[in-house]
Amino acid sequence: MLVDNAVDGDSRVQKAARSAAAAGWDVTLLGRSPDGVPHRWRLGGAEVRLLPMGGPPTGAQARRRRAVAALGGLRRPVETAYTRFWSTALRERAWRRLEPSLWQYERAYGPVVDALDPDLIHAHDFRMLGVGARAKLRAAERGRRVRLLWDAHEFLPGIKPWRDNVRWLPAHRAYEREYAPYADAVVTVSAELARLLQAEHGLADRPAVVLNAPDPVDSGKPQPEEEFVSVRARCGLGPDVPLLVYSGAAAPQRGLAVLVEALPALPGVHVAFVVNRPDGEYVRGLVDRAGELGVADRLHVGGYVPADRVVPFLAGADVGVIPIEHWPNHEIALITKFFEYSHARLPVVVSDVRTMAETVRTTGQGEVFRAGDPADLVRAVRAVLADPARHRAAYDRPGLLKSWSWPAQAEVYDRIYADLLPASAPTGGTEG
Repeated sequence: MLVDNAVDGDSRVQKAARSAAAAGWDVTLLGRSPDGVPHRWRLGGAEVRLLPMGGPPTGAQARRRRAVAALGGLRRPVETAYTRFWSTALRERAWRRLEPSLWQYERAYGPVVDALDPDLIHAHDFRMLGVGARAKLRAAERGRRVRLLWDAHEFLPGIKPWRDNVRWLPAHRAYEREYAPYADAVVTVSAELARLLQAEHGLADRPAVVLNAPDPVDSGKPQPEEEFVSVRARCGLGPDVPLLVYSGAAAPQRGLAVLVEALPALPGVHVAFVVNRPDGEYVRGLVDRAGELGVADRLHVGGYVPADRVVPFLAGADVGVIPIEHWPNHEIALITKFFEYSHARLPVVVSDVRTMAETVRTTGQGEVFRAGDPADLVRAVRAVLADPARHRAAYDRPGLLKSWSWPAQAEVYDRIYADLLPASAPTGGTEG
C-alpha cells in the first residue's frame, strides 16, 4: 500500500491498511517521511514504513532550473507558453518537463516496492499511481504478475493547485493520464467522483465506492480518563457554553474565515478549530482577525487527535461546521469530517456545496448556509442551537450510521482484493 504522506492524520489510509490486515492480507504501508529519517511501526496487523525523500535535483530537474534562471524566473506569460508547448509536444509524458520532481517518488519508493515483491499494489491518490504502475511494469519484465488498485481520493481536474504556478495542474493531469490505464481496478470516495473518473479516463468499469467513514469500533474504545480529553474540555468550557467545532485541514478554500467573521453576531458562542497546522500562517491570520473583531477569547485552536479518538473527542461540541467553499471537488463527495460529525451525533451546519447540502436537507441532521456568507451562517447556527434534539434525532434512522461506518466500506476493499488475487484471498483474519 502506497501513500504520499506520513500516514499519521490520514484516517482513510490508516483504516484501509489496518482492516486489510485484520481480514488476513499481508500489508505493508509505505509513506513519506516528514523529517528525512526512516520510521517503522505497526498499525494493527499492518507494517508501516516511512521513506525519506529528497536529494539534489538531477537530469531534467537541473535542466529545468537552469531554464528558469535563464528566463528570469519564467514570468507567468512565458511559463504559460512553456506549459502549452510541452503539453502539446509530449502529451501524457509532459510532466517530465513540467514537474520533474515527481521522479523523487520513484527514487524513494520504487526500490522498496521492488524488494517487497508484492502481488498487489494499492496506490492511494494520483502521485502513487505512477509509482505503482512503474513497479507493475518492472515486475512484468521479471515474469511476475502484479495487480494495481488505484484509490482515487480526489478528482484531479477539480482541485485547487497545491502550488501557485500554471504548470502544476497540467503536469499532474498528464501524469495521471499516463498511468491510469495500468490500474487493474479503481476505487474512489463517492458515486459522483466514480462517474467523473470513468469519463475522464475512459475506464471500462465504473470505480467502486469506499466512503471516508469512521470505524465505530475505534470510536467506541474506552479511553483512560487521564488520557482522553474532549474538545470541550480542551477549550476549558463548561457544559452549558455553546461550542461549534471545525475539524480538518486549515486552508483558505476550507472557508474557516467565515466562522471568525460570524462570531461577533453569535454572542456567547465559542468556536474550536481542530486543524492540521494550528501554528500555520493561515490559522495565525484567523486568530489575528478574531482579535480585531474582539472575539479572540471565543476562538480556540488546537491540533489533531489520534484517529481512534476523533469521534468521541468531537462529541463534546454542540455543532459540527463544514464551511468549505465552492470548488469542483467540494461539490461531489461527503467528506471525512461529515461522517465523523455524524458518528459523534452532532447537528451539522454545512455550506451549500452540492452533495453535502443535498444530504443534510434529506436527513434533517442540520442546516445549510450560503458558502462564504457570515450572516447566513449565523442564521443556520441559531436554527440548530434553537432545537438541537430535532437535528440529532436524524441519527436514529435505522441503518443510517451503519451504512456510514468503516466495516461496510472495508468489505468493498476486501472484495476487490479477492477479485484481483483469487488464489491468494485469505479465509479470514483476526484483529491485530
